[in-house]
Amino acid sequence: MSYGDPNNPYGAPQGQPQQPGYGYPAAPPVQQSYGAAPMTTMPGKVNAARVMLWVIVALQVIGAGLFVFSAVAINKAKNDNSVPGLADYPVGVLWAFVVLALAWLVWAIVLATKFSSGGNNLRVTTLVFGILTAVLGVYPFLVVVGIFHIVLGILIACFVGGADGKAWFGRPRY
Repeated sequence: MSYGDPNNPYGAPQGQPQQPGYGYPAAPPVQQSYGAAPMTTMPGKVNAARVMLWVIVALQVIGAGLFVFSAVAINKAKNDNSVPGLADYPVGVLWAFVVLALAWLVWAIVLATKFSSGGNNLRVTTLVFGILTAVLGVYPFLVVVGIFHIVLGILIACFVGGADGKAWFGRPRY
């Protein structure tokens, strides 16, 4: 059978060809939305990371206060020669720890306050803060505060670095 045979069911269609412009108009293209709705509330893990930053702020206030108290007490003991063993402790190192604790405190406050409006740069900075906090918490590991810093630093890095943190800090802001 050839395509020229009018009785061939598999042949070329017979009749007049369809002309464009007749019949129903073509439908407009379908707009598909692949993204989720914009986030309006902070996910629980990201909010927990922000709360942990505030806990670190409180620990830094306590630590800076202890360093100041120790520096003043050692300096007074050196001047009075009341306790001869304290004369060997360097007071300048304690004041350096005070400055470091206050700098860490300010950094944690800035990060915690920017969580609701910050973008991906804040996320990366918070990851760095959490990792450095965990690493620096190893030094005073024998002290309970060091263990708290290690745990909080790891949790902050995990919560901000996870999928919820990526979605929150990468959300569109209109």
